[in-house]
Amino acid sequence: MKTTTDRTIMSAKWKFIVNVVAVLIASHFSPITSTAQKLTINKTTVDVGKTGFYVPVTATFELRNKSSKQLVITELKTDCSCTTVDGPKTVAAGDRFTISLTYDARMLGHFTKQIALYSNATKEPVYLKMKGVVLEDVVDYSKRFPYDMGGLLSSLNNLEFDNVKKGEHPEMEILLMNNTEQDLTPNLLHLPTYLTALALPEKLEPNRSGKIILTLNSEEVHQYGLTQVSIYLAKKLGQKISTDTEIPVTVVLQPDMSAFEGQNKGLAPRLQLSSETLNLDARHKNGTITLQNTGKSVLNITSLQMFTGGVQVKLPKQELQPGEATKMRVTIIPDQIKKARSKPRVLMITNDPEHAKVVININVE
Repeated sequence: MKTTTDRTIMSAKWKFIVNVVAVLIASHFSPITSTAQKLTINKTTVDVGKTGFYVPVTATFELRNKSSKQLVITELKTDCSCTTVDGPKTVAAGDRFTISLTYDARMLGHFTKQIALYSNATKEPVYLKMKGVVLEDVVDYSKRFPYDMGGLLSSLNNLEFDNVKKGEHPEMEILLMNNTEQDLTPNLLHLPTYLTALALPEKLEPNRSGKIILTLNSEEVHQYGLTQVSIYLAKKLGQKISTDTEIPVTVVLQPDMSAFEGQNKGLAPRLQLSSETLNLDARHKNGTITLQNTGKSVLNITSLQMFTGGVQVKLPKQELQPGEATKMRVTIIPDQIKKARSKPRVLMITNDPEHAKVVININVE
């Protein structure tokens, strides 16, 4: 029969064993938790969708070295000789980098391929996977639907409602193709109050096409000139937004010129430009255009805006008396221009009824 002393000793032993096990578990798992924060991955699995038989397909993984030390990648090990991998050997502290995995697509059907990434960031390898399906015949939708937004192919990746007048309700169509193996319910997220969208059909079956009709309500646009917003194409409601599904929307609303109709037409200001085009490049980043008021009343440049990033404009005067002139200086930032989805342009809104909207085109070589 066990005494109270025996039970006390046994209890103490069990407490000791439990504490030792807890310490061992903590020491085993805590380094993984801390090092996991040192190497971040945007997506550990990339779905590359459909590809043709013997048509190689590539998955690109986006990673970042978040540690304060250099990342050393000792090995990128593939699970099959049918794949090739490309990535850096070292990555500086804080830098982002990519790793590409290419599958030769020499077998029909669904596939999953994997990379084991060995580095000084983690004790165990980090696994990156690509998946997709190889079909004997794949229809090439690239011309009609050139933009892949996560398996939902789109005919457009930016929209422009140009030369809109108050009271008008123009429409634009985004043609879509379901390039996945699941039913999708396409919709647009983050719509402003002046845009409405209608998906036809509401449910899009695999390998079927449809469209979204986007309607602009010009009465809800509160400023003349350029209004820009980003909306996002989603495969279903509740989907998180990302830059991969972003669709910039531009609206150019024309001002009201009724004040210079009829007998007052001859009293209007007149804008004369030395040129409506600038040719710039990485060496010649700057250019100037002369603006002159050749009319009989004050010329007001009420709005001066850029369609894209990477363009800077300086205009000394936005109000010109009859006969007065000024020079507009335009500067490009080449690295930012390369990221623009639409052509770089400068928009001016004036009170000249013949040049209410003026667009300066910038050709970048």
